[in-house]
Amino acid sequence: MSDMELGPGFHGLWPTPLGVYRLAGISEFNDSLARELEAIRAEQLEQRRQAPGSFFASDDDLLQRTKLKGWEPFVRFVVERIRDTAEQANTGFWPAQGLRLEVAIKGMWFQCSNGGAFHDVHTHGNCSWSGVYVVQVDNPQERIRHPVYGPANGVTRFYGPPFGVLGGAFVDVANAYLQPPHRDVEPVPGQLTIFPSWLAHQALPYAGTLDRIIISFNASLHAAGGDRLHEYSAH
Repeated sequence: MSDMELGPGFHGLWPTPLGVYRLAGISEFNDSLARELEAIRAEQLEQRRQAPGSFFASDDDLLQRTKLKGWEPFVRFVVERIRDTAEQANTGFWPAQGLRLEVAIKGMWFQCSNGGAFHDVHTHGNCSWSGVYVVQVDNPQERIRHPVYGPANGVTRFYGPPFGVLGGAFVDVANAYLQPPHRDVEPVPGQLTIFPSWLAHQALPYAGTLDRIIISFNASLHAAGGDRLHEYSAH
């Protein structure tokens, strides 16, 4: 039997890994970071000759551009959580002795939204993992008080792999494992969510007193000795 063939027994195939982490003691850092990102937004709007609006996405060079105090520890936190998430997702697939991993952040940028702005359903290419870090948003009591959006105000919504074929699906107790077809992660300052780049997601409409400011990034991981883990097959 080859590695591609399944033997007798139950198999839970193709899980969807997701890591949600909290960075402690970030109030002062996030306040400084929000001010720096606002300055970058103003600079880039001027360069683009654009007027301020309800949504803004920066260039993807934030990793190199920012020199803020506390930035390097923040980047280390991001890199370590990417590594942790990938290791747990690949348990049983990576060699038992582990791998010397190199984490490459392919791009990092920030987004600001308010006034009902949203980011429609999408995935990320040219990477294996992506992430969202929340810099600023209204406190939970204010955020969920919105008369239209309620608790969904500004959340990140992730859609499970079967979502696209569930439109006419009959739901009974036997396929309850497919429910719910999407899950929401609420925006909390200091929270980092890491997810597979292929996972469809969106930022739902947000309106609040404070702008919703998030940092996004794409990353790939490589083994120091090369990425080939299995023998190539002739089939």
